[in-house]
Amino acid sequence: MPSRKPTRQTIAFGIALAGLREDVGLSRLELANRIPVTRSYIGQVETGTTRCTREFAAELDKALESQTEMQDAWDDLLKSSRYPPWFADYPLAEGTACLLRAFETMFVYGLFQTPAYIRALLQEETAVEGRLRRQEVLQSETPPMLSVVLLENVLWTCMGNAEIMREQCEHLLTVSEWSNVTLQIAPTGYYPGLVGSFNLATQSNGGDLLYMPAARGGITTNDQEDILHIVGAFSALQARALSVDDSREFLRKAVVRWT
Repeated sequence: MPSRKPTRQTIAFGIALAGLREDVGLSRLELANRIPVTRSYIGQVETGTTRCTREFAAELDKALESQTEMQDAWDDLLKSSRYPPWFADYPLAEGTACLLRAFETMFVYGLFQTPAYIRALLQEETAVEGRLRRQEVLQSETPPMLSVVLLENVLWTCMGNAEIMREQCEHLLTVSEWSNVTLQIAPTGYYPGLVGSFNLATQSNGGDLLYMPAARGGITTNDQEDILHIVGAFSALQARALSVDDSREFLRKAVVRWT
């Protein structure tokens, strides 16, 4: 798992964990063995370079016999998170995934957005910071594989001004050349089985987490029936979208369009 820069929230959670662990007289290794996880993972949580799940916070409470103290600390972390509750679990899964798949119908895929595009799209600076932080996974030592399809209208919807859009399209061209990225453009139209955008994070152990935005908030789920449906529909979408090479040519035309 790639380590991240500690945040105020994860540092506070880590301090709470270290304090409880020391109060019961356990070393990091002893606590790790009780759960079980690696000693280094406990260290990452305590130093704030990793944000654990709420389920792991419950395991900590069980191992430390601390009732719900760590779960309460996790809830406090979530309240001060840059992400809303219905989305908070997805960035965590995204940051540890080996494969990310996405279909975007309105906006450029979040991990591929330029800072200027993000600021034109999002109003609050905390939301901008959260989006930029999510993008750090692309620069990790072992970045995930990414398969992304954008509807063509995404490239024609002006966010901010023409300069921002030109820079964004140029960035998409650059990203499309990365060895771990498959980026395709799909003609605007109806695609069976897909009613809107989605993001799907797959872990090395085969676990999946699906996020689908909605008019008010969004839905995050690991329901296997939903995920199998999305995976099948996405495969069909990729077959109907422009090829990778044709998609690059489309992006070049978009750059000219916004110049």
